[in-house]
Amino acid sequence: MLRLGIVGLPNVGKSTLFNALTLSKAAPAENYPFCTVDPNVGVVEVPDPRLDRLFEVVRPKKKVPAVVEFVDIAGLVQGASQGEGLGNQFLSHIREVDAIVHVVRAFDDPDVLHVTGSVDPVRDHDIITAELALADLTVVERRLERARKTARAGDKAAAAEVATLERVMDELNAGRGAREAGEDEDTIGYLRRLGLLTSKPILYAANVGENDLAAGGGERVRQLRDAVRAHHEEALVVPFSARIEEELTDLDPGERREYLDSVGVEEPGLDRLIHAGYRLLGLETFFTVGENEVRAWTIPRGSTAFEAAGEIHTDFQRGFIRAETIAVEEFIAAGSYRVARERGLMRSEGRDYAVKDGDVLLFRFNV
Repeated sequence: MLRLGIVGLPNVGKSTLFNALTLSKAAPAENYPFCTVDPNVGVVEVPDPRLDRLFEVVRPKKKVPAVVEFVDIAGLVQGASQGEGLGNQFLSHIREVDAIVHVVRAFDDPDVLHVTGSVDPVRDHDIITAELALADLTVVERRLERARKTARAGDKAAAAEVATLERVMDELNAGRGAREAGEDEDTIGYLRRLGLLTSKPILYAANVGENDLAAGGGERVRQLRDAVRAHHEEALVVPFSARIEEELTDLDPGERREYLDSVGVEEPGLDRLIHAGYRLLGLETFFTVGENEVRAWTIPRGSTAFEAAGEIHTDFQRGFIRAETIAVEEFIAAGSYRVARERGLMRSEGRDYAVKDGDVLLFRFNV
C-alpha cells in the first residue's frame, strides 16, 4: 500500500487536509501549534472513474478500489532537527512513509495564526527543507565516518560508499536533497535504506484561498513552483483549498459536482493530490474483473505481467501461464469477457508483457 506522510509548519492546513481526505474528523484542527501530537493514519480510496464504470457494467457483488494510506504528522518548526518543538520524535515518523506531501500555506486569514507571523510559502518551504536536510546530515556524517575507516583498510565497497555519501553531503550543504545525489536506481535505493528524509519523493500541496483556486492558486503558488523547481525540476505543486475540500465532505455526489462548478474547479483538490502522488512515484493501475468483484491494483509503471500476477497472489506468479489482456475502455464497450473474445479484442500475453495503465488482466496459471 502506498504510504504518504503529510508534513508542514503548524497551522498550514495539514490536519484539515487529512480530515477531508479521510472524510473524518480524526485529526484535531484547532488554531494553535502542535495540535497534532501523534500521527493520525487514514486509508483513502484512489478515485478512478474507470473502476466505477466497470462496476456498473459487470454488476459484481463488490467493488474494491486501490487505496492510499495518509499519515498526518505533527507540524514541524525551525530547529526541529535539533529538538525544537516536537523535534526528532516526528522526524522519525517521516522516515516510515514512501513519499512526502509538504503542505504550505498560501492564503490570508487574520483569524488563523501563522507560526512565523506572516504568510510566505517559499520561506516555509525553505524552513521545512532545511530541517529535513539537517536531520539527514546527522545520519550521513555518522555513516561517512564509519565508511571512511573501512575504506582506509582497502575495502573497495566502502570506498564507493564514501564517494556516494560525499556527494550527498555536498547536496545537503547546498540546500538540496539526498535524492539529487542518486545517479542510478541502486544508489537511490541505498539512500532510502539509510532512512534519509530528503531521499524520499516529495510533492507540494499549496493551501490557497477559495477565490484563488480557480486561477491555479495565484502569485504565491507561482513563486513556490519556481522555488521548488530550482531544486528539483520535476517537483509537483498541487493547489487546493482546505476549506473547499472540507465543505465537499458533507455533500452527496450531485451536490459536490454543483459546488465544484460554482467555484470554477473541474476536480476536487484531493483527487488531484492522490493522482499526483501516483505520477510522482511512477505508479499505474490495472484491473481484474470477476463475478464476485471488480478490483483496482497498483503497480510500478513498467511492471511485467508476471510481476502484476504476484500482486494478486504468489500462486498466480508461481504457476503463471499467460495473461489475457484488454484495455479497460474496450472491456467496458464489450461488457463482458465473452463479447470481448467474440470481437477479437482479447490478447494473450506472456510473462514479460509490460502492463499498461488501465489494462484489464485475466491470469491463467497452474499450481
